[in-house]
Amino acid sequence: MFRPFLLILFFAFFSYNFAQEKVNITGTAIDEILQTPVEAATVYLSLKRDSTVVEYSITDAEGNFNLEVKKIEKPVFFTVSDDLSGSYQIDFESLTENKNLGEVQLKTVIDLEGVVISGAPPIRIKTDTLEFNASSFKVRPDANVETLLKQLPGVEIDEEGKITVNGKEVNQILVNGKPFFDKDGKIALQNLPANLINKVQVTDTKTKKEELSGDKASGNNSSINLTIDEDKNKGFMLKAMGGYGTDDRYESSLMANYFKGNTRLSILGSSNNINSVGFSMNDIFDNMSGGRNRSVWMNDSGSFSINGINFGGSGNGITQSNVGGINYSDSWADEDIEFNGSYYYTDSDTKNNNRTVQQNLLPDNLYTTTSVTKSRNQSYNHNFTTELEVKIDSTSTIWFEPGYAYNKTKSSSIFDKNSVNEAGELLNESNGTTEDEKSKQTFSNNINFFKSFRNKSKLNLEFSNSNSRDKADAYNISNTYFYQSGDADDIRNQYTQDRNQSDEFEFNLEYEIPVLDSAYLALGSDYAIRNRTDNTYTFNYDETFQDYVTQNEFLSFEYASDFYNINPYAAFKWRKKKFNLSLNGGVQFLSQKNNGNYLSETYFQRQDYTLPSISANGNYRFGKGNSLYFNYSYSVDLPSAQQLLPIENRNNPLNYYIGNPDLDPTKTHNVYFGYNNFNFQTRTGYNVYFGGNFNEVAITNFRSIDEDFVTTSTYRNVHGNYNLWAGVNGNKSFTKGKSKFRLGGGIGVNHSSNKGFVDGAEYLSKIISLSPRVNFNWDLGEILTVNPSYNLRYQFTDYENYQIENSTNIVHTAKLTTTNYWPKNFVFGNDFSYTYNSNIADGFKKDFFLWNTSLAYNFWKDKLTFKVKVYDILNQNTGDRRTVSDTYISDVQNDVLKRYLMFSLGFKLDKFGGKKERGPGRGPRMMIFD
Repeated sequence: MFRPFLLILFFAFFSYNFAQEKVNITGTAIDEILQTPVEAATVYLSLKRDSTVVEYSITDAEGNFNLEVKKIEKPVFFTVSDDLSGSYQIDFESLTENKNLGEVQLKTVIDLEGVVISGAPPIRIKTDTLEFNASSFKVRPDANVETLLKQLPGVEIDEEGKITVNGKEVNQILVNGKPFFDKDGKIALQNLPANLINKVQVTDTKTKKEELSGDKASGNNSSINLTIDEDKNKGFMLKAMGGYGTDDRYESSLMANYFKGNTRLSILGSSNNINSVGFSMNDIFDNMSGGRNRSVWMNDSGSFSINGINFGGSGNGITQSNVGGINYSDSWADEDIEFNGSYYYTDSDTKNNNRTVQQNLLPDNLYTTTSVTKSRNQSYNHNFTTELEVKIDSTSTIWFEPGYAYNKTKSSSIFDKNSVNEAGELLNESNGTTEDEKSKQTFSNNINFFKSFRNKSKLNLEFSNSNSRDKADAYNISNTYFYQSGDADDIRNQYTQDRNQSDEFEFNLEYEIPVLDSAYLALGSDYAIRNRTDNTYTFNYDETFQDYVTQNEFLSFEYASDFYNINPYAAFKWRKKKFNLSLNGGVQFLSQKNNGNYLSETYFQRQDYTLPSISANGNYRFGKGNSLYFNYSYSVDLPSAQQLLPIENRNNPLNYYIGNPDLDPTKTHNVYFGYNNFNFQTRTGYNVYFGGNFNEVAITNFRSIDEDFVTTSTYRNVHGNYNLWAGVNGNKSFTKGKSKFRLGGGIGVNHSSNKGFVDGAEYLSKIISLSPRVNFNWDLGEILTVNPSYNLRYQFTDYENYQIENSTNIVHTAKLTTTNYWPKNFVFGNDFSYTYNSNIADGFKKDFFLWNTSLAYNFWKDKLTFKVKVYDILNQNTGDRRTVSDTYISDVQNDVLKRYLMFSLGFKLDKFGGKKERGPGRGPRMMIFD
């Protein structure tokens, strides 16, 4: 009893002494002309000496402010600023006691005779834009933009690099309003220096149609625009790095940028054999896979994407890759013509050894398949993207976005697999080799034309197309043996040609007219055409001709599909200062013709449907820091020709597929609600969200298994499948002396219900998963950064009419990253993680530690950096993972990078023009309120 009392007494004493070091400045901001309270005005304190911002906040809905700051013995300015109402400013020679200013009048006119020294407001909240003044947030001189973003209130960046602002996920990052290589902006975050940035502007992400027409955003994502300081928007920046290590590991990267006004030219390149497919120049770990930050463009599968097109490997094995790219953007004719274009080249070579043990679940028993595969995958990619926007006049704009991509892959594998029943009896086994070479060309284009009229009506025209040509040539030498039925074994030596062609065209016309105050009516129509052919021709090896000359009719087939959709609709739009609502309703006239040829027989099926099209979205802003948003849509997807036509695909000797002509389209209701609230006065925020998909009609596999355990799958409609998710996240930031603290956490809940069929029997699976997380960040000035985090994933699956009743899986992940910047010129980074999976099968490792470390030394005026890095110090990295689905439980083991030591040398050069900053004695800087 005595110890808890002492502990409480200690914290009370500590809190009292801490409070004694603080003073409060309180009052109410009033518009001088309207004599009304001013909400969301910026309140901040800055030093007279150099305009450094000491602390800041904003006023609440009643105009009240309460700025809590540490006692200051130096002269300071206290400022209240608002874009519309004006400003108020008062100076103090020191701040050692509380100040109650009462009502302060914000004036729109500044008395120039009383020019004062002050800095720009650290934060502005406009109608739909949250704007941060970058210079108000102190970071290290060599910090990048990502480090700057982490200092901004309401901004969170997780271990995977996902950015959220006040609870909304950021899906677009621009530099001066244009993409920096790609709209995800990861290259800009890691490679542009923070001191180059003037403003960080956060808005809701808009489609190009919404952007040109001035509509409110209909989605639930945010965009970040980084504006370059005008004084520094002329210059050159170069970063280069090369490294070599044990086991012949190597890495290299280069990025060069040239800025001059609206002109920007960037070049990048990278080469490594440490599984970093894409481009990364992390300041601590460079390209080291599994380091504190993942490589740019990397996703969970190990591939990367450029403008929505995915490239790269499977994410398994050891990958050697090369990347090259160039990006150019410019404006002409007084910025009436804006251009942005990029070219990328990427190649990768991945080698892997895979071992998989999969338990296949049946209604009354199970069988286990074990496979061992050695594979190699090579990929070569070219990608061109461009954007051109032309302002024809003050009322008309046209926008083009053409793009071209070419992808070529080569792969080969040697495999050996077998299946046994619960008694351990051999059911079947197969072995063999495969080789294939694929190429794909895609041309895409988007055109958007916007015109406004004097009566406030608007006209939008949109056109898009996507045209692709695929071809693949594959060789298969395999032997499959059956041990139960006595059927003949399946011995193959075959060559297969796949030829696929796809053409998609979409057109939208919409005319909007004002009908009431802030209310608009839009009439429009969507028109879509999609044509696709998929042809497969298989040839058996002929010993006489020593070539593949005999066509195998059982493994050759042709598909063709023609799809049309006409969707006339009407939309009601209501746009007010605090809320936005859009309701859209129409009728879809869908038609699809499917053709097929198999075994000299022709198949044809036509589908015609008349279905509703419904969507709605809206948001309501309760205040400058909190809002509620929602959206709903009803979607229809027609089954493919392969799912409909009764053509049997026997390309895999253990898995056959055949279509079902009686399938109905998939019909899905999608809904999402969200609420976010961030208090800039307390630097505390949270968001709550809920969403779901309900399948009125869905399509699922209908599997039957013969006595040799060969699976034949067709397709069936099911009703009532759904997936629901919800969650809450919170964050809090505060400072104490030189230390900055950020605390974040949350929990996500997912629940799904799925009907399916196994061996002709219907089953139901219900999954519940919980994902709590917590993270903490401590910045000790410019000396030390500590970031611990913990994530838990719990999944429970309940089955009805199934071989097992339920399954449970728990995965724990704990991480700790530290970066030490002391002594001077040294940077010491550590990235430590621990992962435990409760349900990994015997023979696979359930847990592992991953510890990466880096020691860097900066010299020659910080232009050169020498680093020593060690990946996986404990040599425990593992490629084991478990996947639990409705019909199987799979344990997989792949090759992964093991411990290596790397030495690298980096070089950077920044040369920016512009005005020199004023120094002491050169006169004051005037505060400008715009």
